[in-house]
Amino acid sequence: MTRLAKILSIAGSDPSGGAGVQGDIKTFSALGCYGMGAVTALTAQNTFGVQAIHVVPADFVTAQIDSIFSDIAVDAVKIGMIGAPENVAAIATSLRRFTAQNVVLDPVMVASGGHSLGGGQLVAPIREKLFPLARLVTPNLMESALFAGDRMPENPGDMRAIALKLHKLGAPAVLVKGGHLPDGAAYDLLYDGAEFTEFTAPRIATRNTHGTGCVLSSAIAARLGQGADLKQAIADAKAFLSAALAAGAALEVGACHGPPHHFFALWKSAATPA
Repeated sequence: MTRLAKILSIAGSDPSGGAGVQGDIKTFSALGCYGMGAVTALTAQNTFGVQAIHVVPADFVTAQIDSIFSDIAVDAVKIGMIGAPENVAAIATSLRRFTAQNVVLDPVMVASGGHSLGGGQLVAPIREKLFPLARLVTPNLMESALFAGDRMPENPGDMRAIALKLHKLGAPAVLVKGGHLPDGAAYDLLYDGAEFTEFTAPRIATRNTHGTGCVLSSAIAARLGQGADLKQAIADAKAFLSAALAAGAALEVGACHGPPHHFFALWKSAATPA
């Protein structure tokens, strides 16, 4: 029988397919993994942004996660949008119950268009209940400031300081994503509790960036589930994202910010049949 790494996304649903559970499963699949999803919230969103959110009740979030773990050996977990403090507790309880491994926490707090996805009420519960369960936490600059109770980093030095602070607050390893720094290459910084590691890639000129953070965190989870060590998983994920962004620049999906091309290596042509 074929042994596939099986990766679970616990996140919101994106009906436009670029981010959330749908985007995560595309990433898992593109990297040769078997993807699964437990939905924490339903959203109405498209390439322009999020229009509405309906949070899934905590008991049903629990039922989804428990159903998967009770049947399928999960090699890694990616956590994205959570939606409500009650869901934080539900997720943490289930992950502890099944001793989940290779948990990548991407604490999605605000959509790229500015729509709140839970906001400040989630900061303390996530920090208290999910940070200790994660192998890696992957906040962007705004999220790192929220969790650290600090100002938003403006340069690599600030990112080092805030990564140390987040580690002291309970995150075993932190990847601060510097994609919103104003200048230079796409720069991310890992602190693994012992040392810093920098990851850089050229910036890709494209408007199709919807779900970029989801791609990176889900690709890291996929590679961890396949047995890569943390630094290699991040390096591989960053390379995958760069290639997906470059290929995605030519995609025509929606009228605003479309997604990266998750399947750039698998689809010989994305042309529409005549």
